Amino acid sequence: MADMPGHPGPADMADRDGAYWRGTRRLTAILLAAWIATSFLAVFYARELADLTLFGWPLSFYLAAQGASLVYLAIIGVYAWRMRRLDRRHGEQP
Repeated sequence: MADMPGHPGPADMADRDGAYWRGTRRLTAILLAAWIATSFLAVFYARELADLTLFGWPLSFYLAAQGASLVYLAIIGVYAWRMRRLDRRHGEQP
């Protein structure tokens, strides 16, 4: 079937699968780095941000309690959006 027009051969399939998994790993690595940076920075700068207050509470409290959670939610949304595009581009999903 590799010689038939419109039917990819084994080499084409391997190239397409390789490109798909490279894209998946790259996206996962970037979002994992964003997750680690968010977790680390909220804790690392907590002392400096504790002097600033928002409605009587330290700003570091808001960043840890609300800001990090919103970033994590955004990471999940970006992952779902980008993976849907990647799946469609590589024919993994209708």
